[in-house]
Amino acid sequence: MLLQPKRVKYKKIKKGKLARFSYKNNLDFGTIGLKSLESGFISARQLEAARQAIARKIKKKGKLWIKVYPNLPITKKPTEVRMGKGKGNISHWAAKIKGGSILFEVCGINKKTAIKAFKTGSAKLPVKTQIFD
Repeated sequence: MLLQPKRVKYKKIKKGKLARFSYKNNLDFGTIGLKSLESGFISARQLEAARQAIARKIKKKGKLWIKVYPNLPITKKPTEVRMGKGKGNISHWAAKIKGGSILFEVCGINKKTAIKAFKTGSAKLPVKTQIFD
């Protein structure tokens, strides 16, 4: 099941500009985390693929937290449609990521397993990441 809001005030919104960097990067729940090094958009599918890869590596031993939520609707017009005639329909949901923000946190497992899990999870994400502890 992909993450998306149950209801929103406005169906279609502007994407806006990406913030360059976030300095508020501390772990809230876990002991080791995965930090983004650059800003960008992460789709709900990419987030779910990374979550599944990390969860598969930690094998139900630790606890995993997802610190970002895809609450930005991304619209797309069908191919071969002329310009104009309004904004397209929602194609997917994405999370706006600032560089330096924590994406995932984990606790209850040893550091070696966590690093291995985060490396496989970071391969599924479109932004450069770093392991943060």
